[in-house]
Amino acid sequence: MNDFDEEPVAPSEARESLRDPEALQRRIALLNQAHIGPLTQYADALSARSNAVPYFDPLDGGCEAKVLVLLESPARLASRPRFVSLDNPVPAQRNLKRFFGEAGLSRRQTVLWNVFPWLPALNGPRQTLTISEIKQGIDELPSLIGLLPDLRVIVLAGRKAQRAFSMLKQLPGSPVILTTPHPSPLAVCRFPNVATNIVETLERAAQVAASR
Repeated sequence: MNDFDEEPVAPSEARESLRDPEALQRRIALLNQAHIGPLTQYADALSARSNAVPYFDPLDGGCEAKVLVLLESPARLASRPRFVSLDNPVPAQRNLKRFFGEAGLSRRQTVLWNVFPWLPALNGPRQTLTISEIKQGIDELPSLIGLLPDLRVIVLAGRKAQRAFSMLKQLPGSPVILTTPHPSPLAVCRFPNVATNIVETLERAAQVAASR
């Protein structure tokens, strides 16, 4: 049994929002746990080479994850440091957290990341990702996947994340790759079938993770 198994997440921690500074500090204190430490080092190295990236959430599966959910890019929030987390106070993450629950996909089975991982500038208009920027992020994915020895499923959420499909399929021992719409409110509210599609895809991810 490892340190991650010995310290289960308290129900209150699993519900807390990272808008709360104290909740953020509690999450920071977990960044060097055994299951998340290599991913923390990966994020630190990526930040040192270019612009800052968020951290992986230590309440998720970390290096023990069987499902990688790859989103598009970090939301623009002022808090630093940042996490890619179901507990971020933004609508897309709130939707995703609800969909996880409906699909029966435990966060302990998963790790979240973005195909373009770098944090956006806090001032000026939000820029649309270019093909070059997406490729820059895709080029960093093999190193990340190398830190996930139990990975069985990759869920590509949104069209930008789905640009990584071809590269990921070429990796040795490639996991099952599923595609789904992005959980943004714009898509979920405008198209009634989007929520159903996302939940069904996450259900499939949970089934594959349990069976392989």
